[in-house]
Amino acid sequence: MDVAEPGQIYLPSPSQSSNVSLEEAIARRRSIRNSRPEAISELELSQLLWAAQGILNSTYRRAAPSAGATYPLEIFIACGQNGITNIDEGIYHYRPHSHSLSRHYKGDVRAELEMAALGQEFIYQAPVNIIICAIYERTLRRYGGRGERYVHMEVGHAGQNIYLQASALGLGTVAIGAFDDEEVREVLRLDKQYKTLYIMPVGKPS
Repeated sequence: MDVAEPGQIYLPSPSQSSNVSLEEAIARRRSIRNSRPEAISELELSQLLWAAQGILNSTYRRAAPSAGATYPLEIFIACGQNGITNIDEGIYHYRPHSHSLSRHYKGDVRAELEMAALGQEFIYQAPVNIIICAIYERTLRRYGGRGERYVHMEVGHAGQNIYLQASALGLGTVAIGAFDDEEVREVLRLDKQYKTLYIMPVGKPS
């Protein structure tokens, strides 16, 4: 269970319905790399993070399935100045149980993140990047070596949820797996137990 921290940012409550059908969201889904330099709203960010790892109900199940409910994934965001309305630039850690953000680092690291991802410039262009990391041990200690496969399945579920939610909101994103693992970990100021699996820039399509 998440514990409240000083400066914790509670996100707006996500909606569990919309005017966009699942079929429409699937049909619209594209990998969109270029975005306009415009902020996304707190509500849009709330929906994206809820789709990735949000809590669904009183059983504490999450939006993406997890083998044995081991929940190895941890979500971070890296945003620039005016990247998200009412949220300062920096790195934030998503807390699913409280549907909130805790600031992990103050400062815009998107340029460093771009360089760690082989110079893919759309990482810096996007107002916010969603970074999906895993703590493998949570799943490995239950399933042994096969747990690694389950973690990789799970990040695919979470990534597709972000794609479809972005599509339903009229936003664009792309799943990036080409980066230097150690450099990204250092940019994000994370302990070695965190393994980065996806970087997903999000913004309004240009």
